[in-house]
Amino acid sequence: MANQSETKQAYEAKVKAQLDKLNAQIDEMKAKAQQAKSDAQVNYHNKIEELSSKRDAVKTKFQELQNSGEEAWEDLKGGFDKAWGDLQSAFDSAVSKFK
Repeated sequence: MANQSETKQAYEAKVKAQLDKLNAQIDEMKAKAQQAKSDAQVNYHNKIEELSSKRDAVKTKFQELQNSGEEAWEDLKGGFDKAWGDLQSAFDSAVSKFK
């Protein structure tokens, strides 16, 4: 049983680090948006809104995962991984548009 707990804790630590990194990248994007020309600013803000919305969905799933018991967390992990994948795809798409 202890191994599962460690696995859950390790997974949560990894996800938290990824979320922190993503939040920093979104903040960086917001800073770039402020310096962009007005037509580009609209595009930046639309993408930032989309990313923030997906990030919030991921955070909600992550909180469910953190609050889950040992038996349930494996089931929740699949849904979380899907939400994380959606967020990562949206982020990669946004970054490629603004290079």
